[in-house]
Amino acid sequence: MIFPVVGEARYTNDFGDPRSQGSHQGNDIMAPRHSIAVAAEAGTVKFHTTSWAAGCMLYLYGQSGTTYLYIHLNNDLGKANDNRGKCVPGTAYAPGLRSGAKVAAGQAVGFVGDSGDANGVAPHVHFEMHPRNGGATNPFPHLNRAARILFASAPGKRFTLALNGSVSATLTGRLDLRVSSLRSYPGGTLVTNVARTLSISVPGSALVEKVVNGIAAALGYGSLTSARKGQAVQVWTAPAPATLDAQLGRSGSLSAERVVLGKKP
Repeated sequence: MIFPVVGEARYTNDFGDPRSQGSHQGNDIMAPRHSIAVAAEAGTVKFHTTSWAAGCMLYLYGQSGTTYLYIHLNNDLGKANDNRGKCVPGTAYAPGLRSGAKVAAGQAVGFVGDSGDANGVAPHVHFEMHPRNGGATNPFPHLNRAARILFASAPGKRFTLALNGSVSATLTGRLDLRVSSLRSYPGGTLVTNVARTLSISVPGSALVEKVVNGIAAALGYGSLTSARKGQAVQVWTAPAPATLDAQLGRSGSLSAERVVLGKKP
């Protein structure tokens, strides 16, 4: 299963907690307003917009037979809680997404918000899991095991990443990078507190530079001989079609186009 929110998110084991309408049937995933919600697995989506309590809601009918509910999606047009938006693609749901569409695991389906009876509460997604289309089960252990993606994308859509962090290790043609933050393009979505080590391929065509007196000076192509563990580094990945391996940051799935080494530790 893919973790249903990209970037910084918090959740607790609140399944079954008492609520005004009965026991809590999911887990609340707290995240910044407008954070991207993604498909936990491949399946078919359905919009639900007629519940006052749920607000902007989405069903994901997973290929495994599990149905996922994403509740309290965004209805705000600005950065604050303004309630000026509708339960439509581009506001609550991913731009261009249609009810009834098939989606891939890790594809954007919506945005974190506080619609419905969560209005004015900290933005979050109330996330439910219904195996075999039956009763709700506690998502907590599944969320704990879920794989977290670096960025959201439809399969095959071209992307590039701007990664910030420090050098963990270097080998011929490879840079192990401890990532602190990243931006994904197109869109420029920023993800902070990444705290993951990624293995990036560095081909001979990749431009390697070093910051000297605030200016990036070229060191050559593909050479990381001057890199040192703990050294600040920025990496721009080569544009490529999105794959789930790349979204997950698996070894060998990301290739550098430009590497800029900063101050040594």
